[in-house]
Amino acid sequence: MKVDGRVYRAIWPTPDGAAIEVIDQTLSPHRLSTRRIEDLDGAIEAIKTMVARGAPLIGATAASGLALALRRSGRDDALERAYRALLASRPTAVNLRNALNDVSAVVARLAVEKRAEAAWARAGALCDEDVARNRRIGEAGLPLIEAIHRQRRRAVNILTHCNAGWLATVDWGTATAPIYMAHDRGAPVHVFVDETRPRNQGATLTAFELAQHGVPHTVVVDNAGGHLMQRGRVDLVIVGADQITARRRRQQDRRLSQGSRGARPPRAVLRRGAAHFDRLDDPRRPCRNRDRGARPRRSDAYPGARRGRTACARGDRRRPAPRRPIRPST
Repeated sequence: MKVDGRVYRAIWPTPDGAAIEVIDQTLSPHRLSTRRIEDLDGAIEAIKTMVARGAPLIGATAASGLALALRRSGRDDALERAYRALLASRPTAVNLRNALNDVSAVVARLAVEKRAEAAWARAGALCDEDVARNRRIGEAGLPLIEAIHRQRRRAVNILTHCNAGWLATVDWGTATAPIYMAHDRGAPVHVFVDETRPRNQGATLTAFELAQHGVPHTVVVDNAGGHLMQRGRVDLVIVGADQITARRRRQQDRRLSQGSRGARPPRAVLRRGAAHFDRLDDPRRPCRNRDRGARPRRSDAYPGARRGRTACARGDRRRPAPRRPIRPST
């Protein structure tokens, strides 16, 4: 994907092979900056602070962090410590565990001195595999968008939630891959982007990458999704999926339900790694929720706002006057 006309991935190795670099997503969309990660602690910090976020990108970052850790020591105890530290860095979808298991399985049967090089090569291969999977998702979703365009003979209005774009993966994204391919093929699309509270990934990340790629879009508040669908303004809903159970039920952030509830039918895109074919639906299993420390306060996201009060345009935090009934004139 492109930023200011330059092709980027969300993660890449440095030219000297001594480290990796990721796009610092905490600064988007105000500034494009990269973070250099040279060791295990750097990878853990990037994941914990959401410099690198999105389940596929977290998996790729963790795999690279494990490879960097093995450069210091390739012994079994060092491998186990690095594995556990990375696994505990963030509760997210299965990509983190899958990536660590993949790299660990490759190096476990090798001699200690060969483990670091093999882990580095496998981490790079995992990144390339991520790009290939996302490209196939785009190819699978492209005919759906083209069919709607041929049927309605106008731009296809698509609603998406959160950020399942290329910033959350290595490239292409999951939910956005069909959108980018349709745009590049000349099919007119317009994307309604949910702002996605409380961290506003839609407003700050999805909107940013769509704008950089030249895709027409509109940022809407989360609660507007149902209204837009009720008014017939949405042709297609495409969202990512954190996990899929054996009964094909999607588990995602709680706020997703209020956006996709009225879609017929909503489309959830996922890679095979997000599917739990050995897990049935568990009504007691809570939806993924963020720690309080990861949630910005309303006053941080919207200056002047305070919980339980109404913020006026001039920053007045007083409650609005009660509405009085309108009486007919005599």
